[in-house]
Amino acid sequence: MQERLQFYIGGRWVEPSEPRALDVVNPATEEVIGRIALGGPKDVDLAVAAAREAFETYSQTTREERLALLQRIAAAYQARYEEIAKTISLEMGAPIWLARAAQAATGLMHTNTMIEVLKTYAFEEQRGTTLIRREPVGVCGLITPWNWPVNQIMCKVAPALAAGCTMVLKPTEIAPLNAILIAEILHEAGVPAGVFNLVNGDGPGVGQAMSSHPGIDMMSFTGSTRAGIQVAKAAADTVKRVAQELGGKSANIILEGADFAKAVGGGVTGCFLNSGQSCNAPTRMLVPAARQAEAIAIAKAVAEGAKVGDPFTDGITLGPVVSEAQWNKIQGLIKKGIDEGATLVAGGPGRPDGVAKGWFVRPTVFADVRNDMTIAREEIFGPVLSILPYRDEAEAIRIANDTPYGLSGYVSAGTIEDAKRVAARLRTGNVHLNGAGADFNAPFGGYKQSGNGREWGVFGFEEFLEVKAVLGAASA
Repeated sequence: MQERLQFYIGGRWVEPSEPRALDVVNPATEEVIGRIALGGPKDVDLAVAAAREAFETYSQTTREERLALLQRIAAAYQARYEEIAKTISLEMGAPIWLARAAQAATGLMHTNTMIEVLKTYAFEEQRGTTLIRREPVGVCGLITPWNWPVNQIMCKVAPALAAGCTMVLKPTEIAPLNAILIAEILHEAGVPAGVFNLVNGDGPGVGQAMSSHPGIDMMSFTGSTRAGIQVAKAAADTVKRVAQELGGKSANIILEGADFAKAVGGGVTGCFLNSGQSCNAPTRMLVPAARQAEAIAIAKAVAEGAKVGDPFTDGITLGPVVSEAQWNKIQGLIKKGIDEGATLVAGGPGRPDGVAKGWFVRPTVFADVRNDMTIAREEIFGPVLSILPYRDEAEAIRIANDTPYGLSGYVSAGTIEDAKRVAARLRTGNVHLNGAGADFNAPFGGYKQSGNGREWGVFGFEEFLEVKAVLGAASA
């Protein structure tokens, strides 16, 4: 069992202001695998003070110095890659193949992407007699979730470092051990003392203190819409910048001309990836009403072919969800789907057959779903797919946009032109056409209650920059 009862502040591991420990639980076995300390406002004060002091010098480093630092980070990360992947699987339940191929991989990808962005980024631009400068925003508070933990840490830490910012990270208290590995990697790579600080804790104890802290210039938050609203309210009194990547209820529109078997099968697999614990998961599948039976047959076969079990067992496609609280929430929403009259196609309540412990959910598919049903409105964050029939393209677009969220969307069509036409009508920050995957140079973020600001690539980098106009910097 790992005992990680210190915080990383000012370039060293320090004791918390008050000794309060929290167990870290393996969701596949329900066994305690580690303990962390829970911080509070005093710990945040120390971390912010270290970050403010470090900002005076780190903000003045050159592009070349920051490039060299990011390159050392990438090398140190690569050296501990397998340890990162295994830690993620143990504490949040992702199958080890997914942890290696995607969960751990994203952290390295974001770092390498920032290296490429920083190489050529124009920090200064002359417009007439005025010089436009882009400078680091200051001390950044970073709050990250448990579902893609290293992805969300590094898509904030890497651009903040590239921009010349300093930071305080509060990772999720549910799956925090990977963040401690990241702190060790940054230390090994020679990140100057105080540039990166880590304080473990929960939202009320640490997140609130960070969001309201006058010494923090920007909050970057990833998590639920409910918690994002709390961060924004707490940040309002100090008028700090707030960037948020929040919840989603993404529509997957399958048009009449699409390759139906590929689109439906891929949509089910995408919904179930990471046990459905992705904010951009395609959880609402919209199909032509006349072909819903065909979609049901394909979805049922995919769901029943999924293999749920120990994340470290070969051939497993779905691990557990992250916690008992999450499992109970998902079970309640599955029951709600049944009670509200949706047709249960596959899965349903309870654990999969033969599973006695661990927070495993049966891969579940509902059909005949209306967009006013709870399972079509609320973010379930589990392996639960809703199939909604539509009569024509206009109705599909209307249903897709009839949600408070707007993070991602998916369109499958016979031609890219048809897919692009529908994509242009969707009120969402991302749209994947015909099964297109992630692009780490593209902006990631949402419309409406899915947040504000963007992450990834140059768009994510610019979130950590302020714009200054220097007037009269050149003669007329």
